[in-house]
Amino acid sequence: MNKFTVFVKESYIELTEKVSWPKWEQLTQSTMIVLGATLFITLLVGVMDFVANGSMKFIYSLFK
Repeated sequence: MNKFTVFVKESYIELTEKVSWPKWEQLTQSTMIVLGATLFITLLVGVMDFVANGSMKFIYSLFK
């Protein structure tokens, strides 16, 4: 149990004194970049899915 207590104390000290946390502006900017990239990739995958679906329907219609 002693090792766990030391770990918790050292973790607390590291998180409060040694870690440099981002400022609010940096955090919101990073969040917007991630949100934009996520939306872009989602749109790209959606378009690819739409094209693949249409292509497969066309190919299947040839063999009816």
